Amino acid sequence: MSSRRRKEAPPPATMAGLLRFFEDSTAGVRIQPTYIIILTVLFLVLSFLLLYFPII
Repeated sequence: MSSRRRKEAPPPATMAGLLRFFEDSTAGVRIQPTYIIILTVLFLVLSFLLLYFPII
């Protein structure tokens, strides 16, 4: 190998498109992650309440 080839650095990962999807914005409903966590916890609480105190 030549000494020139050893000194060249590989291209960054963004050149391969690995980080490109973060730059694109899509249309649609945007929900914050905290709302998803709150809804999940509420669903779990409701499920356990219905499991131990059935209304039917």
